[in-house]
Amino acid sequence: MSSTLLYGDIPIGLVPVAPGSVQVSPLVPGSESLEALEPESCDGLVMRAPPNTLERRHEMALALRALRPSADFVILAAKDKGGTRLGKELAGFGIEVTDQPRHHHRICSGRRPATLQGIEHAIADGALRHVPELNLWSQPGLFSWDRFDVGSAVLIEVLPPLSGQVGDFGCGYGLLSLAALRSDAVTAVVGFDLDRRAIAAACRNIRDPRFRGAWVDLAEKGAGINDLDAVVMNPPFHHAGMEDQTLGQALIGRAAEALRHGGVLWLTANRHLPYETVLKARFRTVRLITEDGGFKVFQAIK
Repeated sequence: MSSTLLYGDIPIGLVPVAPGSVQVSPLVPGSESLEALEPESCDGLVMRAPPNTLERRHEMALALRALRPSADFVILAAKDKGGTRLGKELAGFGIEVTDQPRHHHRICSGRRPATLQGIEHAIADGALRHVPELNLWSQPGLFSWDRFDVGSAVLIEVLPPLSGQVGDFGCGYGLLSLAALRSDAVTAVVGFDLDRRAIAAACRNIRDPRFRGAWVDLAEKGAGINDLDAVVMNPPFHHAGMEDQTLGQALIGRAAEALRHGGVLWLTANRHLPYETVLKARFRTVRLITEDGGFKVFQAIK
């Protein structure tokens, strides 16, 4: 592949992005996979680095491995989202960089050396792995990647046996899908997620033939179906490390679109999130089932 790589969304005006750059972020459905790129095959990189340390080092190492020696790169991050550590982390890979502050970001630029140091260790540290505490496969960067999520646990505790076709909106590594599949009356579960790595983890964790994963931006595209019998959901409310309540509100609307008449949404959310208004606007019946551990669970019938 002879190309410039683009990773993530680059804030307007911070750094130039070459026309025709190839998107490689796992958070952009349809993008190329960094893992699949041939080493030393690409001509340049512009990257907005992720905030999680293990994830960031993993993704930077994969991207740098794909660059040809002497290829130019620019890697940036918000100062409070790993930016202050970028220069040191890149130096640890054996790279000399220019580190510039701009608009609350740190921007590191340089050229890929002929030999990189420590990238295999960084790749291994951030890779998909079995997490003993979960007894599941997960990966740094996924939501609650190394601990059992309390909000999901509260929903699973009250979730009745479901039936028919079920959608898991924002499935992550598959907790709610696994709970839905406990019912023999469930005929199919589709796990939808924005993150390709989440789909890979869920498919590793769920061997039930009734399950399949769908890599899609639900908020933007929707599920593309309208006959689901049930949706389970622990919706995200952060974007680029910042709270964004509109994400959960958008997914509630997408769930209403995907459900048949009479279909049911089971939603868990942090207690402070204002989802009641949008639920009542899109569903015929809305019930607060429980409040526990700082979370609330709703049942909403279309």
